[in-house]
Amino acid sequence: MANLVVHFEIHGSEPQKLVDFYSELLGWSFQQFGDMPYWAISTGEGAASPGSPGSGINGGLTQRRGPRPEPGAPVTGANIVVAVDDVDGTFARGIELGATAALPPDDLPGVGRLAYLLDPDGNVFGFLSPVLSDGTNVMG
Repeated sequence: MANLVVHFEIHGSEPQKLVDFYSELLGWSFQQFGDMPYWAISTGEGAASPGSPGSGINGGLTQRRGPRPEPGAPVTGANIVVAVDDVDGTFARGIELGATAALPPDDLPGVGRLAYLLDPDGNVFGFLSPVLSDGTNVMG
């Protein structure tokens, strides 16, 4: 078996705020798992599921156990990077929805256009497009 990433989790002090944030920003859907403080995240069409390898993954949102990350503190754990069509637009919309800038949009030759935000609970996440600011598509 390959060592592929098949699931991610986001921790939230106030999970409903993150449900609202990611639903609005990225169009993800959330389904609470019974009475537990855990929500399954569906990231959309093309995500891996039983019997279908997909080209992306789904995740979960769980109640944070402990304090939220302090602003300016180093990242602990792993972060996610989401494929989007418009890095600059997604960045601006995330700020409008309560995120703060971690790394503003920038071109990375050979990689694409990349940016990072801190969600309303202080979790860092990024987004990437293969289209640079000059319109060049690094994926050909």
